[in-house]
Amino acid sequence: MAGEDGVKTFGWAARDTSGILSPFEFTRRATGAKDVRFKVLFCGICHTDLGAARGDLGLPIYPLVPGHEIAGIVTEIGKQVTRFKVGDKVGVGCFVGSCRSCEQCSNDLEPYCPKNIMTYLSIGEDGAPTHGGYSNEMVVDEHFAIRWPENLPLDGGAPLLCAGSTVYSPMMYYGLNKPGSHLGVVGLGGLGHVAVKFAKAWGLTVTVISTSARKEEEAINRLGADKFLVSTDPQQMQEATGTLDGIIDTVSAFHPVMPLFGLLKTHGKLVVVGAPNKPLEVDIFPLMIGRKMLASSAAAGIKETQEMIDFAAKHNITADVEVIPANYVNKAMERLEKGDVRYRFVIDIGNTLVAAPST
Repeated sequence: MAGEDGVKTFGWAARDTSGILSPFEFTRRATGAKDVRFKVLFCGICHTDLGAARGDLGLPIYPLVPGHEIAGIVTEIGKQVTRFKVGDKVGVGCFVGSCRSCEQCSNDLEPYCPKNIMTYLSIGEDGAPTHGGYSNEMVVDEHFAIRWPENLPLDGGAPLLCAGSTVYSPMMYYGLNKPGSHLGVVGLGGLGHVAVKFAKAWGLTVTVISTSARKEEEAINRLGADKFLVSTDPQQMQEATGTLDGIIDTVSAFHPVMPLFGLLKTHGKLVVVGAPNKPLEVDIFPLMIGRKMLASSAAAGIKETQEMIDFAAKHNITADVEVIPANYVNKAMERLEKGDVRYRFVIDIGNTLVAAPST
């Protein structure tokens, strides 16, 4: 119900660094002239959600409602909205605001705007903390809303708004999308499995690189990778020396990266999009003599995120998901920390999120 101070909303929030989530009532702003309000139907669980809930990403803002892989149905639009109508499918990813006037914003690179506003863990333009998609509804400026292709499932598509965006953007920017080239994908998790699907749609040869052979059959037979390389096997690593044009590294845990450079051809690029919890160890000399590059990237801007979603729909690319009820979210976080998910949890917000009983 709307009032002068906003709209009563409910979701699940972390209250402290335990990261445990529980039902939470809060207020979202009333629908502004350029705003889109929508009922959240699905929200993916990203590894960032876990870190943010526990305060591992810097100074937390509690209570914290996570979630930046959000898909739903438009329920109300502001008077100046031109791109959406009530009943449209819509998505929201990692960002809900930026200055809209700096060089980065002018080039559709909102994630690099010094005043960007994240979907959660930020302060919004109204001065209130932003809250994410573990909630019954969202309101966002239409510029930051993604039009949803009719043929793309909301549950399998929602994780693309972060996981897909985070691999698609660097693969495009660093030229890791050239048909016929050979790409290595380190880590077969939420990001890695989507990177494999994008790469195969572009016509690349793909080698999945992992610390054990446990996922080899799944990588090749289910996801369509061409080869599988066990990074802890010295013989396999030696045989693969100088075979890859580029590598996208999606692993969030600390791990040695220097052996990966040996797999690259001259001029090869290692693009790290995971966020290890301590600095990586890099020796510059092997990069120098091979003219190799260590690079990184944030998620895509809004224009590129829309391009990514449209590309995914055209090629029938979705994340492999396990759909869960809202009250399973804490157990899902525990399993996520252990890597016990193939490959993304998605909360069925529309059917399972209920308001806390009145006291």
